[in-house]
Amino acid sequence: MGIFHEISPSELKKTPFEMIGKDWMLVTAGNHNKVNTMTASWGGLGVMWGKDVAFTVIRPQRYTKEFIDREETVSLSFYNENYRKQLSLFGSVSGRDRDKISECGFTTVFDGETPYFEEADIVLICRKKFAQPFMEESFLDTELLTKWYPEKDYHTLYILEIEKVLIK
Repeated sequence: MGIFHEISPSELKKTPFEMIGKDWMLVTAGNHNKVNTMTASWGGLGVMWGKDVAFTVIRPQRYTKEFIDREETVSLSFYNENYRKQLSLFGSVSGRDRDKISECGFTTVFDGETPYFEEADIVLICRKKFAQPFMEESFLDTELLTKWYPEKDYHTLYILEIEKVLIK
């Protein structure tokens, strides 16, 4: 069990390409009664509206989307390679069908009302600022539609203000 301390987003040592694309992340939302999470490998970090932000995309059929849409805050958490098996499970099993958090042995903790997991190395506590479903007519490269959206289950884009960065 590690102890987290707060740093500023500019102090992060890893790039978003490593954190999100290579290492993956868990997108987590919920409340003290029920939490759900999912693995994501699409998203980014940057600056928008003069704020440090993260963005992620969630497909409409994902159970976690219901939690994200309902809550005001979301956590994005990042893990070392020892947790790859658990991250794979979080990305392939629905929380509708199984208690994947308990199954993976993860410990849910809260920063105020925002859930995250004690096993993480880095946690971004974020507040939702923007949500917009992707629309077919917005794609300039229509090959993306064929490759990524044959079922027309377009992601919703969430832009999240990073309120706090916790690191072990």
